[in-house]
Parts: sequence; C-alpha cells; structure tokens
Amino acid sequence: MSTPDFILAAVLLTTPPGVTEAPPPAERWTEVRDGLKELAIRWELLDPRETNYLLARRDEFSVDVNLLRRRYQELRDAPRLADADRLPPKMIAEDMVKANRAFRAKIDDRRALELDRAELLNNVLCETDQLYRVWDAVRDAQCDSYYVTARRQALRKLRDSLGETAYARGELPPNLPVWRLRGR
Repeated sequence: MSTPDFILAAVLLTTPPGVTEAPPPAERWTEVRDGLKELAIRWELLDPRETNYLLARRDEFSVDVNLLRRRYQELRDAPRLADADRLPPKMIAEDMVKANRAFRAKIDDRRALELDRAELLNNVLCETDQLYRVWDAVRDAQCDSYYVTARRQALRKLRDSLGETAYARGELPPNLPVWRLRGR
C-alpha cells in the first residue's frame, strides 16, 4: 500500500462514525478499497472472511466505512488478538465451562433442599457465575470460527473481569470456587 493510500485509509477509519462519505471515483475505487481492507485487517477491525461482502460494492462505500469506524471506536482499547496465544486452548476452556455449569446445577439443586444454607449457596452461585464469565470469555477468544472483532471483544471482557495486572500476567482463576471446596 502506498503512503497516500495508507494515510487516506487511516483518516477514513479514524473519522468519527456518522460522516457520510462519497464513494471514491471509479478509477480510484480499487486502490482505495484495497487500502481500506488491508489497513482494517491489520488493525483487526475486519476479518479476512468479511472481505467478500464488506467494501465489495462502491455504492455501499459510506455504509461500510461507517461500520468500520464504529468498530474502530468500539475496539480501539480492546486487546489485540495475539493476546489469545497466551490463553489455554479452546478445548480446555470448553471443559472448564462445562464443569462450571455442572457444578452450578448441583449447587442450584442443593439450594432448593437446604433452605437453611440459602445465603451461603447463593454466594457460591454468584462466585461460580463470575468464574463462568471468565472462562466463557477465554473460550470465545480462542474460537477461531468467530470473527476477529468478536474475539477481541472477548479479550476485552476477559481483561475487564480479571483486571489489568492479572490479565497482563496471564493469571486465570480456577473454573470453580475451589476455596469453597477445601476442607470437605
């Protein structure tokens, strides 16, 4: 991509959404479109699988550019997809989620029977649900059938759940509230 095409693509993507853009002249359409696609993919705003229909038609240029602008605004503070390389694989995350949901179902069943322990069991359910959200985000971030934008959103959700420091260190909690299981 030439420097002018890069600059044009960067300006188009970083302009606030809602600004109507006239399509580029027909003789520049290919260069502008390709430059936008390349930069949007590089900035992880566009999944390569979306290129068949996004920025595919000159008459939909403004709509497509505004979609990418909204993504830029939404994802500019989201972690890059490379962060997913530090996470457990999808199959492990799926197993963690599955065990979490099975544990939750057992606690929920106990809550109906052990009315004298309802408050404690409600707390265990809340903790279990918080751990589920963490491992669900790990699973989503590792799901390569999802578009890059969804995976980055999952990484942001994970970072927000863990906190900046734990996220940066790659410190994941257990999938179950094991502190509740000790001494049994």
